[in-house]
Amino acid sequence: MSEKVNSANLGFETEIFKAADKLRGNIDAAEYKNIVLGLIFLKYISDSFEERYNELLEEGDGFEEDRDEYLAENIFFVPEKARWNYIARHATEPEIGQVIDQAMISIEEENDRLRGILPKNYARPELDKRRLGEVVDLFNNLKLKEHGNSKDILGRTYEYAIAQFASLEGKNAGEFYTPSSIVSTLVEVLEPYEGRVYDPCCGAGGMFIQSAKFVERHQGRINELSVYGQEANANTWKLAQMNLAIHGIEGDLGQGAADTFFNNQHQSMRADYILANPPFNMSDWGGDKLAEDVRWQYGTPPEGNANYAWMQHMIYHLAPNGKLGLVLANGSLSSGGKEGEIRANIIKDDLVEAVISMPGKLFYSTGIPVTLWIINKKKKRKGKTLFIDARSLGYMVSRAHRELSLTDIDFISKAYHDFVKGEDVEKVGYLHEADIKEIAKNNFVLMPGRYVGLEEVEDDGIPFEEKMETLTGELGDLINESHKLEQIIREQLGGIGYDV
Repeated sequence: MSEKVNSANLGFETEIFKAADKLRGNIDAAEYKNIVLGLIFLKYISDSFEERYNELLEEGDGFEEDRDEYLAENIFFVPEKARWNYIARHATEPEIGQVIDQAMISIEEENDRLRGILPKNYARPELDKRRLGEVVDLFNNLKLKEHGNSKDILGRTYEYAIAQFASLEGKNAGEFYTPSSIVSTLVEVLEPYEGRVYDPCCGAGGMFIQSAKFVERHQGRINELSVYGQEANANTWKLAQMNLAIHGIEGDLGQGAADTFFNNQHQSMRADYILANPPFNMSDWGGDKLAEDVRWQYGTPPEGNANYAWMQHMIYHLAPNGKLGLVLANGSLSSGGKEGEIRANIIKDDLVEAVISMPGKLFYSTGIPVTLWIINKKKKRKGKTLFIDARSLGYMVSRAHRELSLTDIDFISKAYHDFVKGEDVEKVGYLHEADIKEIAKNNFVLMPGRYVGLEEVEDDGIPFEEKMETLTGELGDLINESHKLEQIIREQLGGIGYDV
């Protein structure tokens, strides 16, 4: 597949992040993440406020300090000492940390939606105030208007920064970031045009942002999506709230950070679309205390692995016509015991619409390959499941990280939509349509490689004997060359007093 487009490389925001990261010094990436993302958010809401403020000033009716004039337009009201121009004036002062903390506090006091969400630890002694002032200066001097709508750019910069911090944090990134290759693939497959979108382990909210962008690209209206989410990590929950706000999305992420299994904050909600990347192979999820839970319709998940607990939680929360896409480690495709029984029951209930093997190294937090499960409560192709082996797709953007190109994502989503329409999608090595009987013959193992077969190698017309003669000749030349090099090395070592 061609068209190598690094989905994270968005242009101007790359420059912004590089400049901000230069100021990081010896601050840990996980800590610096909250500093930078908090400032991007502060700049965003201040710019939005200032735009509306100037409109009201021009109208000349004296309403520019009227809080309701802003809330009516879904714009956060920013008090005078929290506005960016005030903060920027104090950037070089030792008290800049207190100025920013007080700004965050006063913004929360004026805007219920932001209460308890914004970071307020800029004044702590261990944070270098000179560096903090330089980051403020950096954002202050950005010529955003030259690159388009400043609010859009700050929104994209927020996303880009989350991705870059995921790269810097590596193994710890899994709890807040799902790679854009994965999110974009799920969104293009599920096509969440309207209705309720749910993510029970939403991290920083990437699934919601991409769903909203999908709607926008197809001339839909974001307000026709209702967003529901839940997140167990308190800092990540705050990042998600800010991420939604900076993209103009209203969502219900519950009353605060909470464990989805033990404090299900959307108990009665049934979603039209669920997109989720739960923690892989979570062993300490407390399954022993939830043995009789109403969500386990297909069997009680094992205490040592939450994969099928997550899956059943999501199936339970699907509307009658709902469908879901979730990311699971590959072990979930072939595991035996209780998991094998649950998987067989879900397949027999004809819920599994597609299984997509993804390439390795897509995640910053782990190199293991994963699978996308597409589960549909109202499949059009009854009794049929599409297997897609996409393990050979993508390209390396660094030694440790791979991304899918737009062409790769289009290949996967087109195969799925063609399958749903009943078109022939068979492609040896990549695509296969199986019925439940074929899956049962394979003991309900769902590894796409078992179904798609081996990709055919094009015959180049050269007889086998001729190929072998050429290859053995080349091998002989290489062996002779290696002997010569070995002799040279021995002589060189001997010359300096080391005999081998």
